[in-house]
Parts: sequence; C-alpha cells; structure tokens
Amino acid sequence: MRKFLFLFAFCAASANATNIDDVYQAALANDPQLGAAKQNYSARKEVVPQTRAGLLPLVTIGGYVAWNDRTFPGSPIPAEEFDEHAWQAQLTQPLFDAEAYFNYRGAQHRSDQAAYDLAAIEQSLIVRVVQAYVDILRAQDLVESTRAEEAAVKRQLEQVQQRFDVGLVAITDVLEATAAYDGSEVRRIQAEGDQAIFFETLRTLTGSSYGEIDRLAAELPIVNPEPVVQEDWISTALEENFTVRAAREQVQAADRDLRARQSGHLPTVDLLATYSQFSSDGANFLGGETNTAIYRAQLSLPIYQGGYTQSRVREARSRLLESEERLREREWAVRRDTANLLRAVTTDVLRVNSRIRAIRSAESALEATQTGYEVGTRNVVDVLLAQQRLYASQFDYADSRYRYVLDLMLLKQTAGVLELADLDELNSFADPASPVTRIDQLSSHR
Repeated sequence: MRKFLFLFAFCAASANATNIDDVYQAALANDPQLGAAKQNYSARKEVVPQTRAGLLPLVTIGGYVAWNDRTFPGSPIPAEEFDEHAWQAQLTQPLFDAEAYFNYRGAQHRSDQAAYDLAAIEQSLIVRVVQAYVDILRAQDLVESTRAEEAAVKRQLEQVQQRFDVGLVAITDVLEATAAYDGSEVRRIQAEGDQAIFFETLRTLTGSSYGEIDRLAAELPIVNPEPVVQEDWISTALEENFTVRAAREQVQAADRDLRARQSGHLPTVDLLATYSQFSSDGANFLGGETNTAIYRAQLSLPIYQGGYTQSRVREARSRLLESEERLREREWAVRRDTANLLRAVTTDVLRVNSRIRAIRSAESALEATQTGYEVGTRNVVDVLLAQQRLYASQFDYADSRYRYVLDLMLLKQTAGVLELADLDELNSFADPASPVTRIDQLSSHR
C-alpha cells in the first residue's frame, strides 16, 4: 500500500508540469520572490492616495458632554448643578500648498518606479525558470555522457583483460583501463547526484516536486538575434530596460522632493468653514443654546524654524544628486551587459556549429586510435583519452545549446523586450516523447 501511494504521488507530481511553460505557470502562482514583489508594489503605490489627501478637503467633527457643579462663595447667588454639551464640525480646503502638491507629484513617480520594479521581477522569473530548466537538461546530458563513457571504458577494460590473458598486452594496460573505469564511475555517480539536486531548484520556484520534464528537441534553432547591430540593442535597452526606467522615475521623484522642501519657505492658504453648537442648562448662561458658523481664509507664512527648512533642502538636493548618479551607473551597466550578452549569443551560435564539427573529428580520431591500438602503434591510454574527448565533445555540444538559450533570454531581459511569447516559442520545441526523469537513487555497477 505504501509503495502504491508513493507511485501515485510521484505520478501526480510529474503530471503537474512536464514542460517549461507548465513550470512557469506554476512559478507565476507560487514563487515567493514574485509574491513578495507584488505585495511590495501594492504597499508602495499607496503613497499616492496618502499624499493626495494633503490636497483634498479635511473634515473633522468633535464634541463633548459635561456635568457642572458651580458655587459662588461669599455671594448670595445660589449654587447650581447643570449639564452642558457642544459639538463642532470643520471643513478645511487647502487653496495653496506647494509642498503638498510636489509631495503628491513625487509620490506618482515613486508609484511608477514601483511598477517598473515589479515588471523587472516578473521578467526575471522567466529567466529563473529557464535557468532552472536548462540546468536539469544540462545535468541529464552529463549523466548520459558519463554513462556512455563508463560503458565504453568497461568494454575496453574487458578487451584489455582478454588480451592480457592470452599474453598480448602487459599488466600496465589492464591497470590503466581499470583506473579509467573507476574514474568514469565516479564521474557518473557525481553527475547523477547533481541531476537530482537541480530538480530541487524547481521546488523553490513552484513549491512542487517534479519527477520528469520534457527535453528540448534537436530542431531548436540556434540563430543570431535580429538585428545583430550592437548599438540598436543598446539603444533599445536604454529605453526599455525596467531597472533603468525605475531609476529615471526615482530621479523625477527626488526632483519633486527637492521642490517640496524648497516650498517650505512659501506661505500656505486654506479655506475653513466651521459650524458649532453649544447648549447649557446653567441658569447664568444666557439663552441656553448658541449656534455659530464661521467662514475664513487662513494664511500661514513660516518665518524661522531654526534652520529646519534649509537643512531639509540640502538633504533633498543631495538625494537628487545621488539618484542621478545611480541612474548613470544603471545606464552604464545596462550598456555593458547588453553589448556583452549580444556578443555571447553570437559566440554561442558559432560555438554550437563548431561543436558539431568537433564531435565528428573526435569520432574519427577515436576510430583511428582504436585501429592503431589493434595493430600495436597506439596504447590503451591513447584509446581511453580519445574516448574521453569524444564524450566531452558531445556534452560540450549540448551545453553550448543550453548556454545559447539562456544567454538569449538574458539579452532580451537586459534589453527590456523579454516577453511570455519568448517562453512560449521555446516551449514549442519541447519534446514530450523524450522526458528527463529524476534520479532519486544512486547505484554502483560493482
């Protein structure tokens, strides 16, 4: 029964997501980093209605109820006990408050900055999903490469052992082949362990465990991005990159903050409307009740506040200069990263094509080395090294394809043009007929 439950849970986890789009959708709903970013955005945008309140009417109402015990010592007026109550309502409408206005304008820019920060996190989730996904595929290719190498070295060891048994080779060949086999087994065990570790990264993104994912088909095109003009990509990045746009909004917000602080020297004008009602049961209170309505315009001009306003102006000016420097730093970094990533992608395209030729050359070299070993012109070490070069070339080819995929995603992210459509295009090359299955149990062939 326990075994059945385990298999059921394993199949259910595998069915949750098998391709990169399914993993992304699960991450979109469950990734803690994105969830925290959304809540951070929700909190930061509230600064807009908070500062806007300084420009809107303020209505207050208050009142009291009192019991009085009044005496007049030395006077023929009798003591009295009476109740009284009063209430007052006041409406205040700012007519001129430059500081409140600039605070509101700065808050709008900070809200826009928060939106760009969230958009950057949403873009980075695509990259993190792709990174985690191709890491598993890369680890699986390394597993298969080391398994193939181990099997080939084992066959070579058996052949050497047979040749040694009939006296055709020395014991050193057997020892060399045995050492190579032991080393290949170690590399295979390490690769299998790493593959399971990379599967765990998906759990940190989605909160779910997966037993298998789809491979990327061999038909995945490895082509240069369009256009292959560095300045075009840099120009786009400086306009569209979300971190740059957020930094620009920060500069605008800091500029409004400076204007708000400078406005601390200006007067404020408010319109006030007050209505109050007072009622008393006291015998000495004429009329018993009074109602009062007051309408007035109120001007306030700060003259001297101990240097407080001047200090805030100096602080805001420094903050503005700081934000400008941070913007310049971000623009330079984006310019550098865009150029480097474009170069990396074009290099990846050339590398993939070169890796194909390297595999063919390694296959030819191995065949020639094996022939030489058969006729006695090469030794077993030459054969083992040729085998290692072949399997290393095969893995390097696969690794180059995954590096191309990731570098292309990073390039589009840096340029600010990475979209869900890019992930969908990559997912269109998923191959469900050839899944990668998680390795949960390691084994030794000895």
